[in-house]
Amino acid sequence: MISKKTLLFNFLKPVIELEYELEKLHQISKNSLFDIHQQLDSIKLNLLQIKKDIFSSLTPLQRLNLVRQSNRPTTLDYISLMMDNWFELHGDRGGTDDPALVVGIGKLYSKTVIFIGHQRGKDTKDNVIRNFGMASPGGYRKALRIMQHANKFNFPILTFIDTPGAWAGIEAEKLGQGEAIAINLKKMFSFEVPIICTIIGEGGSGGALGIGVADKILMFQYAVYTVATPEACAAILWKDSKKSLIAAESLKITSSDLKVLGIIDDIIEEPLGGSQADPILASAILKKKLIKELYYLLSLSKKDIKKLRYEKFRKIGTFYEN
Repeated sequence: MISKKTLLFNFLKPVIELEYELEKLHQISKNSLFDIHQQLDSIKLNLLQIKKDIFSSLTPLQRLNLVRQSNRPTTLDYISLMMDNWFELHGDRGGTDDPALVVGIGKLYSKTVIFIGHQRGKDTKDNVIRNFGMASPGGYRKALRIMQHANKFNFPILTFIDTPGAWAGIEAEKLGQGEAIAINLKKMFSFEVPIICTIIGEGGSGGALGIGVADKILMFQYAVYTVATPEACAAILWKDSKKSLIAAESLKITSSDLKVLGIIDDIIEEPLGGSQADPILASAILKKKLIKELYYLLSLSKKDIKKLRYEKFRKIGTFYEN
């Protein structure tokens, strides 16, 4: 059920209104001698159909708004639901420990894996601590440290992308944000262990790419992946952030568009209403897919894994002229 506490986007209003009506009828049925189960069943069916209609025709910008909701599952939510005996690791061994990017080790279906992911907050206070999932140079260096550890001990790497972009503050530039991301890109192509990347929410700009080089790139159905946010794109191109709707359509940020373009390998179906509607089910679907892809990659030689990764990214951006 979509929480009434979340931001009421226009496209979700019919759902919220029906859910509220349904809740009132439930209360009436508890305190009344009259049988209103038939009314309840009718509203439930109507609600289900409205949800199907809305979520089957979301625009790119509506998808972006959906994945930005605070109740959407985060990296640590998925890790806690999918992995056994997991624990978080800290620090880049250079004096910082960025809470916007979490790393750790755990077991997925009895296989030891390394996990790395952007971590947004659940409320304003938490988001300030996590910097809204926008990682600093120290975060990317922390990720690199744990990835080098994974490569040394032959642990597969699972990354989870959910960020509007890398932190763009003056301090981040002073500390070498661009260099930190560039080094990660270079090093990730050299690793000999399987790497699987999943875009669980918003994948924005170089902040996403800093942990986005992988043998397989998966993407949740309503997630978005883009070179720049639609708001930023509109501001750059037209000096008007209100044109973000046009920008979102033009950028091809949805999972279906990116699958056609060959940017991602597969789309992970979400529960009706998005992963936030049923995090346990969403985690189960993701876990099943990750296990399948992981054991396929583990069947390949180290040489074939690196070749697969190289060829995958070489194909991105190819086009043919008439």
